[in-house]
Amino acid sequence: MDLGGWLRSLGLEQYEAAFRENAIDLSVLPDLTDQDLEKLGDAMLDLAVRFFALAEKQGATGPLMIGHRLMGASLVQTGDISEGRTHYDQAISLYDPTKHRQLATRFGQDIRVAILSRRSLPLWALGHPEAALADAAQALKDAREIGQAATLMYALIHTTMFAHIPCGCYAAASAQSDEVVALAEEKETLFWKAWGIMNRGCVSVLTGKASDAVHMITSGLAAYRSTGATIYVPLYLSYLTRAYTDVGQFDEARRCIGEAITTLEATKEKVWEAEVHRVAGEVALQAPAPDAVEAETHFDRALSIARQQQAKSWELRAAMSMARLWRDQGKKQQARELLAPVYGWFTEGFDTRDLKEAKALLEELAV
Repeated sequence: MDLGGWLRSLGLEQYEAAFRENAIDLSVLPDLTDQDLEKLGDAMLDLAVRFFALAEKQGATGPLMIGHRLMGASLVQTGDISEGRTHYDQAISLYDPTKHRQLATRFGQDIRVAILSRRSLPLWALGHPEAALADAAQALKDAREIGQAATLMYALIHTTMFAHIPCGCYAAASAQSDEVVALAEEKETLFWKAWGIMNRGCVSVLTGKASDAVHMITSGLAAYRSTGATIYVPLYLSYLTRAYTDVGQFDEARRCIGEAITTLEATKEKVWEAEVHRVAGEVALQAPAPDAVEAETHFDRALSIARQQQAKSWELRAAMSMARLWRDQGKKQQARELLAPVYGWFTEGFDTRDLKEAKALLEELAV
């Protein structure tokens, strides 16, 4: 059976063009990684569901573990963060190093390290920053013990982006970005080097070096895209937007955030949707002619999306942005009533950056 026939047998014939554009045929289907799936846009979740159903029918541990991994990646990226986290949990529970560590040579990275690295995102987003950092630490520990460069680069990139940067651990994020860029240069892999440079740029914008961030993210993103990569582009565009805003280039900031919104709508990477709208609101407020109405619309949209996704960390950020706007409009009580219950939901991570900022804002609003 050829590729078109196989897709028709699954009811997925509408995705044949996407498969061929990404050089995917029947010979490589068993080796599809989550990143391969994410290139397929709308086909991503459908294919993961079909693969998982086949794995369940087969009953073997290996395919079932991979199926859970693909389901986790697909669901998280498309905004079903809680269910995606559950599949990652199941995948990790099935991992047996004596049986599955050897698969690293086939899939490019050790599967457990990859899952731990990526599970840190849903853990953080769902409001468990300490658990996210614990996954990141274990992933890096395992990667260093395994000693495979590809596994280590994967862990360094993903734990930086999904745990250390969101939790405000900028020193660790910076050190890991430097390490992965150096290792990627040694191994002559542009993909991981470009990604590491983008992560460097994200740290720079968050530590007051916006001009450096603009250069790093634009150059890194150009190199990253030159490899054919598209995943996570809306997230990096949101950081680039923040950098342009900080240096006063508001036309570029609006262009970038507009592209981020358009891109996530096209790729269905809804996991970033709340944050992208929050950043769009901040741009509207900080522009030379501030538009509070536009900002509030974006903040409200971010809150709605975060609540729908049960993404407490995204909700906290959106609530802080809205609370600051209302504070500046003299609506301190309304601002506190919005932020207090979101902050009060958390049971861990009170030394992470967002939660410290939320606490300080609540104390200010109480005066």
